[in-house]
Amino acid sequence: MKTEIVMAEKAGFCFGVDRAVKIVYNVLHEGKKVVTYGEMIHNRDFTDELAAKGVRIVNTPEELAELTDETVIIRSHGVSRDIFWLLEEKGIEYRDGTCPFVRRIQKIVDEKSAAGYDIIIMGDENHPEIRGTASYCHNIPKILKDNTDLYCYLKKFYKNSEKKVAIVAQTTYNISIWDKCTRTAEEIFPQAEVINTVCSATADRQEAAARLAKTADLMIVVGGKHSSNTVKLAEICGQYCKACVHVENADGLDFRYIGHLIKNNVREKFIVGVTAGASAPAHIIKEVTNQMSEKLQNMEEDFNFEEALDASFKKIYTGQRVKGYITAVNDAEAIVDVGTKHTGYVSLDELTNDSSLKPADVVKPGDEVELIVIKVNDAEGIVTLSKKKVDAMIGFDKIVKAKEEDAVLEGTVSSVVKGGVIIFYEGTRVFIPASQATARRDEKLENLVKKTVKFKIIEVNEQRGKAVGSIRVVLSAEKDAAKAKFWDTVQIGDVFKGEVKSLTSYGAFVDLGGIDGMVHISELSWNRIKHPSEVVQVGDVIEVFVKDLDKEADRISLGYKKDEDNPWVKFAEDYSVGDVVKAKVVSITPFGAFAQIVPNIDGLIHISQLAENRVTNVKDVLSIGDEVEAKITEIDTEKKRISISIRALLEERGGAAAEADEAAE
Repeated sequence: MKTEIVMAEKAGFCFGVDRAVKIVYNVLHEGKKVVTYGEMIHNRDFTDELAAKGVRIVNTPEELAELTDETVIIRSHGVSRDIFWLLEEKGIEYRDGTCPFVRRIQKIVDEKSAAGYDIIIMGDENHPEIRGTASYCHNIPKILKDNTDLYCYLKKFYKNSEKKVAIVAQTTYNISIWDKCTRTAEEIFPQAEVINTVCSATADRQEAAARLAKTADLMIVVGGKHSSNTVKLAEICGQYCKACVHVENADGLDFRYIGHLIKNNVREKFIVGVTAGASAPAHIIKEVTNQMSEKLQNMEEDFNFEEALDASFKKIYTGQRVKGYITAVNDAEAIVDVGTKHTGYVSLDELTNDSSLKPADVVKPGDEVELIVIKVNDAEGIVTLSKKKVDAMIGFDKIVKAKEEDAVLEGTVSSVVKGGVIIFYEGTRVFIPASQATARRDEKLENLVKKTVKFKIIEVNEQRGKAVGSIRVVLSAEKDAAKAKFWDTVQIGDVFKGEVKSLTSYGAFVDLGGIDGMVHISELSWNRIKHPSEVVQVGDVIEVFVKDLDKEADRISLGYKKDEDNPWVKFAEDYSVGDVVKAKVVSITPFGAFAQIVPNIDGLIHISQLAENRVTNVKDVLSIGDEVEAKITEIDTEKKRISISIRALLEERGGAAAEADEAAE
């Protein structure tokens, strides 16, 4: 008996659930503690996985109000308006993962009820989406289960009524029942405004499941037992298929029951259809289909299934996935026993993507390996095989799961191609576009080759087996995390070692580890400089200290020049008022001349202190470049001001000479 497993065209995570799950993993990646208000999705495996990562669940407003340092994630079902008010009032950090389709129905009932409409919501009154939606009504909405309830309610309260009524549905509502509700409303109360709020993904998933169920002998529905949309899928499939099984994961498969169905099947082929609810992660769906495939191929049953297995074991065909044992390895290939009359060969380029390796670096005699059959030559008894294609398949499953979880991966950049770079992760080729490869667009892609980098998967095409990644999003997240940590701990005066990232005419920007600070040109040197490049160069690692902080403007002012190098400190140590110094005139003003006493220290010779007699024009007495002797008459290190006097020195020397003459007489 032949069996075939067929996957529904639409199954698994919908857009809204995928969006909410990514929010959780993004917040976890930021290093924050995470709390979800209720289960993120109705899937036990996923909930357990989040719990293992430290994610807690709270279910009441009272528990929310007690939170202090945790970030609350609003799940895709949405919450009541009161919960948002509570979070805002208490100042609790939160991220809103409400599905956009749920937001739409909330907005509709809000606007319609405010305009005086009575609101009727078709759905499960105990479902969190319905409870949340109802809170947005300005009146009390009526929640009904199905078209029969709607018929009775409209006939009793709205027959010949002039009231305005709006009818909406839970986003995961059974699309076939919704169609009946629409017809009921048209029949009983045609002036009612019927608004289709069933999520398009839900409708597509239900229609695809129904089509498949009509052709299948057994339908397997994967998803949480308490998931509303998954339960509806099981109900729909049960209408068209004689056997339907709802499982949360592969552990729920009962192969004795499945074997019984196969044994009693009267058709030549037994078709197993698989679909999944919006709460079922792709890797769980994959586990179910893989286990189904393996069990169906290896079950030992009384009906001719064993003969079919035996026949398939003795044959080998292109595209088949087989297990084999390495019997020999040479410089060009590995030779494999695949359990048939054929000799299997795996060439080096089908063993690995790394051209620098030899076959012996990848496998050795005795190894059991999984392989894909590329070509069969029965005449010569040869089968050509590929190991790297299997590795890519396994790796691709990991990549799909990594995208669902928004996980950070690590890989080595192998080459630069048109438009980006390539990373081989677990045997799978991941393309990183140039715009996603570096933190800055001016960085050269060639510098990444052979480097091990962190990246995320941002796009997956399962049909074509292609994946697109981003290094930039990881770098950005790391920078944001480092920046947040920096602002939490930094204080004025803290000292850092950082790399000079760029220079401008007014200063140097220094990377302090995820956040940049600026050293103004005036803080680079005690000497007068025209450009920062006179002191530092891009790439230099320098020691700086925090001079000022402005968190709101995200601005950090740094200092580089050291106090111990301050020429004013040295001057105060070496010179005092009354000392005679030699100075060089460096500039002339109408009120005097500035003369350099030591490098970077100038003294002012006021026009009144240039000579013993009155001077009306400084240039009549001094020129730039003249060297003079003068007496220090004032030192103000705080204001960085020094006064020196030629006149005082002349008067002192004149007085000394007069005293000497008197003594001689």
